Amino acid sequence: MNAPDETIEAQVANIRAMLERNEFAAALAAGEALAALVPENRDVLYLVAVSQRHLQRIPEAFATLERIERLYPNYSRLYQERGHCHVMRRDAAHAIEAFLGAVNRNPALPGSWRALQSLYRMNGDMTNAQTAASHVAILAGLPVEVVTATSMFHDGELAQAERITRDFLLRNGHHVEAMRLLARIGIEHEIFDDAETLLDGVLALAPDYQAARFDLARTLLARHKHTQALAELEHLLKLEPDNRLYRTTYATTFVGLGDHERALTIYRELLADSPQAAVIQLSIAHCLKTLGRQAEAIDAYRAAVRIRPEYGDAYWSLANLKTFRFTDEEVARMRREEAVSTTPLVDRYHLCFALGKAFEDRAEYAESFHYYERGNELKMSESRYRPEPVEQNAQLQAKVCTREFFEARRGFGHEDPAPIFIVGLPRSGSTLLEQILASHSQVEGTMELADVPRLVNELQGRDHEGVEPRYPGVLAGMTAEDFRRFGERYINDTRIYRGAKPRFIDKMPNNFRHIGLIHLMLPNAKIIDARREPMACCFSNFKQLFASGQEFTYGLQNIARYYRSYIDLMEHWNRVLPGRILTVRHEDVVEDLEGNVRRLLEFCGLDFEPACLEYYKTERSIRTASSEQVRRPIFKEGLDQWRRFEPWLGPLKAALDGRW
Repeated sequence: MNAPDETIEAQVANIRAMLERNEFAAALAAGEALAALVPENRDVLYLVAVSQRHLQRIPEAFATLERIERLYPNYSRLYQERGHCHVMRRDAAHAIEAFLGAVNRNPALPGSWRALQSLYRMNGDMTNAQTAASHVAILAGLPVEVVTATSMFHDGELAQAERITRDFLLRNGHHVEAMRLLARIGIEHEIFDDAETLLDGVLALAPDYQAARFDLARTLLARHKHTQALAELEHLLKLEPDNRLYRTTYATTFVGLGDHERALTIYRELLADSPQAAVIQLSIAHCLKTLGRQAEAIDAYRAAVRIRPEYGDAYWSLANLKTFRFTDEEVARMRREEAVSTTPLVDRYHLCFALGKAFEDRAEYAESFHYYERGNELKMSESRYRPEPVEQNAQLQAKVCTREFFEARRGFGHEDPAPIFIVGLPRSGSTLLEQILASHSQVEGTMELADVPRLVNELQGRDHEGVEPRYPGVLAGMTAEDFRRFGERYINDTRIYRGAKPRFIDKMPNNFRHIGLIHLMLPNAKIIDARREPMACCFSNFKQLFASGQEFTYGLQNIARYYRSYIDLMEHWNRVLPGRILTVRHEDVVEDLEGNVRRLLEFCGLDFEPACLEYYKTERSIRTASSEQVRRPIFKEGLDQWRRFEPWLGPLKAALDGRW
């Protein structure tokens, strides 16, 4: 029987109190009894190890710490405790190594810094002793609450860290370090708007605080505010032109802006300084892939694997080229690395998806499905996705955005006809439609722009999963001037991603949820729904590991629920906005390319151009999973690939509720 969480927390607090009273034997007995109930509880195991050290049972303490490391390899206090154990053994070298492991993971550990200061002095290493002493002084100059919360933050105890920091700020008002810490907690929770506001406040109080400015640059990047991020990074690079972290993030910003050649130049400069940096090799490979230089990309991905053999992202990136085939030796190596218990979770699920693709290519479908399913389960274990808010949003859209609602707002918005929105689900053929349109002389292909989702986040505010979220109901209170301003802002903010062509594509798939908003702010924009047969679309998403977002894809039940919600909402939009949306079915495009290209161009008000039929010859950056497929002529082989896995897809068919 499992003990309730609140009981465990109370017992942990009691054991800590015993240690503070030097009741080490009693603390150990209570800790071991509790560990029998919750054998993987980090805090319980840590207190057991501390008790064992105080009782001078050092071999047992080491064994407990090894157990913690297997479960929580980034927990800083286990390394600090290991350092104390080595000190008791008078093993200075290993003690220093352990304490460094602690402060590298968590710089807010005064005990580790003091121990390092003492150990370095004993060894006559006065330079490092002084460095440790400076860290001790910095932490001593901060309020105890801020140091405690910072330490918790680094050990992943975000809720406690946030509570302590908020309480401190309520009592003490503006405090630069506390404000920055709260912003960093916000970044971890992906509450980027609050983080940006807090960091702006920090820099208003301390404009020379470089760490906070770098946090702001990262936050701006996360919010897809690439031009603002670029300005902050250029400010930092003037101060420290050789800072690798600044330079790496600078290159990433150019990736966000679509300037992959510039990013590639910076990444290669970084690699020249550090040839064993696997992550830089991976970034180089991604740029090369996006630019269509596949052979060079493959070499770079393989170079990353040579540096770091368990690097799941590099293997998955090779698989995600879709046209790449693994060697027998590569498949065997992936299986070995995935099976090792110490391989990090993120690498394991990347390896699983890569192995799923490898065995699919070999027509070993049972083994392929096994790895796809395993990869989905591992990925879902770290996801916070819930289908209910998505379905609630779709229902509210239908409730608010009626035909009468739009009739009453006829003539609202900014009249610019430049945007062409391609919406739908991922893996629905949207990249093919984008490539066809981007082959036209009047159309600019951009990327999946985040401007509409960012506006939605602003409109819905913090409570977007409550009983009655602000969005989309807030649209009813908006004026004609509001929607005109939204449309004008969209046109201006997306200009950085465009060239001189009069039309451009925004291929953010999930914008299908916000067609009402798009129509109200950009009434002359074209909206294309890229549609794919349900089983094919859903299974294609199941076997795709996305770089970020699309959390609904990890699990057949979630995918089916999302697809059903998508179909219901699109049926609603077509009822209340008749003729406003063009539905293009992927299977129709494959069967009759020219007929559907002409239909697509006519809907967009564009003259027919033969280049659109030879879309695969168009050279441009493509960032989606289909990038290599749309660089080849149309092929029919992929239409029914899901049928090879039909024996395992009964739950998906059932969950689609007759939609297939």
